[in-house]
Amino acid sequence: MSRRRAHVYASGRVQGVYYRASTREAARDRGVDGWVRNLDDGRVEAVFEGPEAAVEGMVEWCHEGSSRARVEDVEVAYEDPEGLDGFEVRW
Repeated sequence: MSRRRAHVYASGRVQGVYYRASTREAARDRGVDGWVRNLDDGRVEAVFEGPEAAVEGMVEWCHEGSSRARVEDVEVAYEDPEGLDGFEVRW
């Protein structure tokens, strides 16, 4: 099974709307490893590692985000997997 890593930046109304917690739940539901954090410029940064289809599912999920979020843009860069284990919210 091929592993994939996506590095994502989501912008819009994505802070203070449970975007990080919802991202963690969605990633865990899909069996995706990685992390998510808020950035000082108002964006949310996330890294997803796992099976290609599951990672792509998370990238798609980021376009909607939590029910209270209003996502305006999602930037994605694909990188070599680093072997992350588990999913965490970073501060």
